[in-house]
Amino acid sequence: MPLLEVDNLTTHFHTREGVVKAVDGISFSVDRGETLAIVGESGSGKSVACYSLLKLIPQPPGKIVAGRALFEGRDLLQTDNKTLQQIRGNDIAIIFQDPMTCLNPYLTVGEQLIEPLIYHRNISRKEATQRAIEILGEVGIVEPEKRINSYPHEFSGGMRQRVMIGMALIAEPKLLICDEPTTALDVTIQAQILGLVKALQLKRNIAVIFISHDLAVVAGVADKVAVMKDGLIVEQGPVDDIFYNTQHDYTKKLLASIPEGAKPETSNPDASNIENTPLLAINGLKTHFHDYSGGWLKRNQKVIKAVDDVSLKIQQGEILGLVGESGSGKSTLGRSILQLVPVTSGSVIFDGTDLTSLSPAQMKPMRRRMQMIFQDPYASLNPRMTVFDTLAEPLLYHGLATRKTVTEQVLALMDDVGLARSAIRKYPHEFSGGQRQRIAVGRAVSTKPELVIADEPVSALDVTIQAQILDLILTLIDKHNLTMLFISHDLSVVRYIADRIAVMHHGKLVETGSTESLFAAPQHEYTKKLLAAIPVADPARERERQAALIEPIINS
Repeated sequence: MPLLEVDNLTTHFHTREGVVKAVDGISFSVDRGETLAIVGESGSGKSVACYSLLKLIPQPPGKIVAGRALFEGRDLLQTDNKTLQQIRGNDIAIIFQDPMTCLNPYLTVGEQLIEPLIYHRNISRKEATQRAIEILGEVGIVEPEKRINSYPHEFSGGMRQRVMIGMALIAEPKLLICDEPTTALDVTIQAQILGLVKALQLKRNIAVIFISHDLAVVAGVADKVAVMKDGLIVEQGPVDDIFYNTQHDYTKKLLASIPEGAKPETSNPDASNIENTPLLAINGLKTHFHDYSGGWLKRNQKVIKAVDDVSLKIQQGEILGLVGESGSGKSTLGRSILQLVPVTSGSVIFDGTDLTSLSPAQMKPMRRRMQMIFQDPYASLNPRMTVFDTLAEPLLYHGLATRKTVTEQVLALMDDVGLARSAIRKYPHEFSGGQRQRIAVGRAVSTKPELVIADEPVSALDVTIQAQILDLILTLIDKHNLTMLFISHDLSVVRYIADRIAVMHHGKLVETGSTESLFAAPQHEYTKKLLAAIPVADPARERERQAALIEPIINS
């Protein structure tokens, strides 16, 4: 008998636009110790289906219309709220996508770890604290006796996700639901988290439901896969069947969207044919910050060398990929080039002009020639401005359009980035994540810049939307002869778009080279580590890699 058996689960949302069938009669099962991966794009119903099991959807507007969810023979959908409170966190636990929004910023991680033990197990605070220290060590937190008193903001993204895993496992649940737990993480941290979840599952014989939009991510951890689209499961079966004997067109589309292989051919000149005079030359650039965590009045503050003596050249028409883990200094380097953060020393020569020597007034005309695409378009777009206002603002500010001509130019930009002209008066919240990123791309190219710095522009997007945005960027670069610095932690994405790659680690450049030569023969150990962490859509290869990650965790 399966640990969890879901039959005809149906969840609707009643909105002003009508009924949204978020989950439309799906059925699946999970055995003890088994991993079921539920994959699909945003809006396919993956998370709603799993949250419905524990009645975590907002009611109203949500409503579980029909179905059964038998957990150890008991129907969760017919269970009263008091009983469900005992099941949540105790028998069924969830690891959420964004740990920073799920962890309480006012409580230490220790307080948040011992809460489920005191609530569900009714044990003493001393015993709960000791168990919390043990689980922190088990999920890979160094010096857990000290870190148990730390607050969430004192951990990196990967460490916060480990804390979330510890919170989910501390009460020893029978079923663990992982909701996109690695989406915004570096590939190396992602590999560690996947290995950790798999290892802990094997040690405790836990059933796992792993929600993801990326089939490559689940290839090595899943036993079964269910593919969701528009609230329906369109294909499900053993992981090898889904990958090697794909039946449904939508599954084929998801697999085809995973970036693999070299950059596609375009009419844009190849890096070897570009003039020797670089458009951008960075020489000995240093950007340091003072760490005031010990207090503003301390005399000897620690200096953080975010960018530490970096020299780099980017040729006209070239796409340079800048890769490295979070904290390596990639984004700080991009912002330093555009003079968005104060530079400690060194020079940034753009088309013969040293930007570090310019005053704010002198930088204004230069900013038209250099633009940035930020990682999170929702945070970088003004929520009070329509798409028209967002795209018109840089055109009017730099005198590239008048009130009479701006509408025509904005409509042309909408066409360029693939947005419907009818959406011109909508606000950012009325668009999907992929559409918002198209708006951000449109704003960046509106001034017809010579250099664009793209800071992780596709890291949080579905693989299908990610592929669309990458193709859009390549098309616009080809059309407008742009030069780009493309910042990412994902080497497979960078390989698809870049002519050359530069690898950053702890503020320094450790390796540069043409994209394919770097993939074929990486020289630095850190580059080899990044390449080894890239997930591939091949279950056999991914299982082999997972085994190497799992073994030391199980033996520890």
